[in-house]
Amino acid sequence: MTELYEGSAETDDLSSQPWRDVPREEARWMRPHLPDLVDTMVEGVLRNVPEYARPDDPVYTDVIRSAVAQGMGHFVRMIADPDAPWQEVHQVFFDIGYGEAVEGRSLEHLQNALRVASRTAWRYLSREAERLKKPRELAIALTEVNFAYLDLLASAAAQGYARAREKAAGEREQRRGRLLSLLLSHPPAPRDIVVEQAGLAGWTLPERIAVIVLDPRPGSGGEGPAGLPPFLLGGVDRGRPCLVMPDPDRPGGADRLTATVAGWTGAIGPSVPLDEAGVSLHWAHRTLDLMAAGRLGGAANPAANPAAEQDLPSGKAPDPSGKAPGRDRPGGRTRRSGAPSGRLVRADRHLPELLLQEGWTLAEATARRRLAPLTELGPHRGGRLASTLLECLKHGFNATDAAEALCVHPQTVRYRLAQLHDLFDYDIEDPALRLELMLLLPVWLRDAGDAEQ
Repeated sequence: MTELYEGSAETDDLSSQPWRDVPREEARWMRPHLPDLVDTMVEGVLRNVPEYARPDDPVYTDVIRSAVAQGMGHFVRMIADPDAPWQEVHQVFFDIGYGEAVEGRSLEHLQNALRVASRTAWRYLSREAERLKKPRELAIALTEVNFAYLDLLASAAAQGYARAREKAAGEREQRRGRLLSLLLSHPPAPRDIVVEQAGLAGWTLPERIAVIVLDPRPGSGGEGPAGLPPFLLGGVDRGRPCLVMPDPDRPGGADRLTATVAGWTGAIGPSVPLDEAGVSLHWAHRTLDLMAAGRLGGAANPAANPAAEQDLPSGKAPDPSGKAPGRDRPGGRTRRSGAPSGRLVRADRHLPELLLQEGWTLAEATARRRLAPLTELGPHRGGRLASTLLECLKHGFNATDAAEALCVHPQTVRYRLAQLHDLFDYDIEDPALRLELMLLLPVWLRDAGDAEQ
């Protein structure tokens, strides 16, 4: 038995069932014909439903015969005793429907078999009633009983089929959840265990993956987007919905997320080999942390660098002004306004901010020391010179390009550069110092902006 049938409204409410209108004594002449009738019905099913004809499998034929015998035995019993219980025969056909789903077949073949069996039984009993010169009204009543009984058996089978499909779907989701846990575990789970679980979950293992972490929505209970496509694994990590995307580097890979995460805010970790999923998960979380704290710069500007790939819009139109979200000060200081709504940010497009955040206290202490002359000038004047130095570093100390970025005259940039050279006791154009200064200046600007507020 697959599962215990708990009963249904169709089998509990028998007050309107047509077998109650058939005289009980009519069951007496039917009962002796049951063995021959069952043989005829089984023969009809095997002949007319090729999917059930398995001459090399006598066990399967015996199962069909047993089901037909129980069904017809109960049919006659219901005429003799309309209050006879339904549970046993209902369970039989519930199990048959369940088995059809387990074997991967549709209900079409079973429904066809039930119709063939029902038609065969009706013809057999009609001929016998005519031979016995039974009233015409009895033949009409038996026709109604036959159709009603067929509907009930088909309903029992359909319920079993649906239950099996629901159970299979639930088991598949559990296996996919287990696979997600294995992929994100630290240290990584053994490869053979991951391969086995992926097979059970029906998920093809890719060479590389990227982990996506989403900002949970209020009232969602931590649940992520509904209706995930099969190629995505979904779950929850640290209270946040997370997804595992296979083959993120293939052309158009990220575009596959557009419909799924429309309107969601989140971060995409870097593309990594399968056994380094935890690395992608870590950086996706850290990126989302910075977004929530308002400490992440805007998307790459394609006008400044056509090769740079922008962060992914997620169901929200871009700002028509073309300004990056959250940037309102020269030099890229960022408002602390929380994560931008409806946007997926790529961790690997914000490497400086992420690296600085990992060593933020060290960066702040170093910035205070290395850029002390700017602090002495105050946040307003010092901030103006810091922004100028940062843009000059970005543009290779080309005053014209830096001036365009700052929206000032090139001569203003040259004047400020002269001031900067006088301020510091080291060469600000020294190539060995450029990387350090480019990392430290945004830290100083952010702290100066906080102090000014």
